[in-house]
Amino acid sequence: MAGQEFSTLVDSGLLKDVEEIVVGAYLAAHPRAGRPDAYRWLRYEDPEPVERLVEGARNLAERSAQFSEVAVDKACAKASKLGYLN
Repeated sequence: MAGQEFSTLVDSGLLKDVEEIVVGAYLAAHPRAGRPDAYRWLRYEDPEPVERLVEGARNLAERSAQFSEVAVDKACAKASKLGYLN
């Protein structure tokens, strides 16, 4: 996603879509946990929120978290359409 305008990522809803996928997988893997504060730190406190999403998804995948295939496919299609994926 390097070289892309961050505002496009936010305005398109792609960042929100991916956040929901990662947070949903987290909640499914940790059913007794409260909702993580992902939105606050991903968007406002970290200079590289996309990198944090990637790290979060990798960490969850390593712990066998399940991601919604439909949601991931939709996010990937949107990312591709916007030029974030080749």
